Amino acid sequence: MAKDYFYRGVSKADLEDYRGAIQDFNKAIELNPNDARAYYNRGVAKAKLEDYRGAIQDFNKVIELNPNDADAYYNRGLAKRKLEDYHGAIQDYNKAIELNPNYADAYGNRGNAKAKLEDNRGAIQDFNKVIELNPNDARAYYNRGVVKLMLNDKNGGCLDLNKAGELGYSDAYDSIKEFCQ
Repeated sequence: MAKDYFYRGVSKADLEDYRGAIQDFNKAIELNPNDARAYYNRGVAKAKLEDYRGAIQDFNKVIELNPNDADAYYNRGLAKRKLEDYHGAIQDYNKAIELNPNYADAYGNRGNAKAKLEDNRGAIQDFNKVIELNPNDARAYYNRGVVKLMLNDKNGGCLDLNKAGELGYSDAYDSIKEFCQ
């Protein structure tokens, strides 16, 4: 049965046997071609194996089957970002946020994509939203600090890097040594 292959694929993915997981998800999809969960999980496994184009195809199918799946848009955005399609990634993060306005990871990754496109003020707005949603997100403080430094806001950038370090993001201290002395 399709669900048996699906659950076996999930178990293999949990064990980081992504190739084996993909084989099981393939069989689940063969038996039930409309199983959005199987496409989604296969897409995640493909992304783990750095097959970003294949992952995008699977997330496209999930969206076709369930256009309101915020996670599918988010993960497709991640794959597009890995392919350096920052505009496409931002569009997917926008849709994920539209479907789930409290999707902190979508704001954070959209901020990173905006920073890659040198939309630094837009990136800061997204990192602000992540911090609003999760005040202990060390990575958001770090990313916001780096962008502030790029905008020549040394004081604000160094304060954010310090906060990131306090929250456990140890890489922040290397940046503090380099930019805040």
